[in-house]
Amino acid sequence: MSRNLLELKNITKAYDGTIILDDLSLDIHENSFVTLLGPSGCGKTTTLRIIGGFEKPDKGSVLFDGQDITNLPANQRQLNTVFQKYALFPHMSIEENIAFGLRIKKKSDSYIKDKIKYALKLVNLDGFEKRRIDSLSGGQQQRIAIARAIVNEPRLLLLDEPLGALDLKLRQEMQYELIRLKNELGITFIYVTHDQEEALTMSDYVVVMNQGYIQQAGSPEQIYNEPENAFVADFIGDSNILSGTMIEDYSVRILGKEFKCIDAGFGTNKPVDVVIRPEDVELLDDEDPKAILHGEMTHVIFKGEIYEMECTTPDGFEWLIHSTELREPGTKVGLYVKPSNIQIMNKPESEDEEAMDIE
Repeated sequence: MSRNLLELKNITKAYDGTIILDDLSLDIHENSFVTLLGPSGCGKTTTLRIIGGFEKPDKGSVLFDGQDITNLPANQRQLNTVFQKYALFPHMSIEENIAFGLRIKKKSDSYIKDKIKYALKLVNLDGFEKRRIDSLSGGQQQRIAIARAIVNEPRLLLLDEPLGALDLKLRQEMQYELIRLKNELGITFIYVTHDQEEALTMSDYVVVMNQGYIQQAGSPEQIYNEPENAFVADFIGDSNILSGTMIEDYSVRILGKEFKCIDAGFGTNKPVDVVIRPEDVELLDDEDPKAILHGEMTHVIFKGEIYEMECTTPDGFEWLIHSTELREPGTKVGLYVKPSNIQIMNKPESEDEEAMDIE
C-alpha cells in the first residue's frame, strides 16, 4: 500500500468571519492522482493554496513526508503549482519561461538546456524553445506551464483548474496527456476542478467537497456507484433521487411500490433517500409482469450514443432515463430496476448534517 506523502490535519480557514474550511482532514498517497471536486465556493481552491503555501490555515497542520510544513514558504516546498491562467511571462521565450525556476536555483547552463529539451519532449512540443508565448494556442500554453513546473522535479504537482479555458476537444486531449505525464514522471498530482467528467476520467481518488467539508472520498467508481449522500449523487452525474422507506433489510418502498435492494442495516420502516442512475432504469412494455412502476414517456433528446428520456409516473415523479432504445413521447411503459442498482442512503437530520462529511 502506498504511503502518505501529504497529510492535512484538522484544517480550518475563514475569510472575514466566513468559514471556508471547517476541520478538514485528508491523506494523499504518494504517486496518486487526486482530484478535489465541488461547486464554486466549496473550499477546494483554498485547500490547494494551503497545500501550496500561498495561504496559512487558521487552525490545523500540513505534513509533507512526515514533516510539518504549515509555516514553510511556498518557494521552499517540494511542489509546484499550475494555475488556470498559467502565469507565463509574455516577454520571455518558451525556453526562458521553462528555465526561470532553474535559474533561480542557480543551475548550470548545460543542466538547464538538457532539462528544457527533456520537458518539451515530454509535453510534445519539441523544437519550440525560441517561440514567443503569444504565438501559442491555449493548449500549447498549458503544456508550457506544465513543462515549467516539472523541470523543477517536484514530488507533488498542484493543478488549479488548468483546463478551464480550453475548448471541449482540446480539454479531453489534455486529460489524457496529464494522465500520461503522471504515469511517466511518478509525481503525485492534486487537481482542482468543478467538472465531474474530468474528475472521473483522470483520478485515482476523488474528494467531493461542499461548504468546507469533505462529503465523500474514494475511487471514481465508488463515488459514482455508491454515493454516500444526496449531494454527491446529485453532483456526480445524473440521478433520480427519491424519498423512500426502508421496510426491512433488502426491501425499500419507493413511490408506494416495494423494490428489492441489496442494502441492510438501515432499520425497519425508516425514511431513507434512494438514488437510481438513469442508465439503470429498465424500460419494459406496459403489460410486462416484471414492471414495478408504470408511466408515460414525456420528453426525448437524442445525445449521440443514447436517448435521454423522461417518463412521468401517476404520482407525478419525472424519471430520467438513459437508453439506446427509443420510446416516443406518449408511449405507455413499465419500469424496473435491478436490486443491485438501487442505492440507499440515510436521510440527513439537519442542514448542518447535509453539509458535513457523512461517514
